[in-house]
Amino acid sequence: MPNSSESNVATADALTLLLHNQHALAAAIEEVMKWLSENGVETVAENAVGAMETLDANAKAITDAIMRLRQI
Repeated sequence: MPNSSESNVATADALTLLLHNQHALAAAIEEVMKWLSENGVETVAENAVGAMETLDANAKAITDAIMRLRQI
């Protein structure tokens, strides 16, 4: 069984990859929001804003967890 430090590094590395995926999804949603807004589909664009807010909040929590794991 790997020691706690190795497990923390592996977990932090995995969370970092998930965070990168989250940033990519946010960028894609932002592009879709822009297109929706420009094409008169404001209601759907507003719903996408909610998804962006969730991604942002979760990204902050993931970043905090990564930092805690890397400090141990």
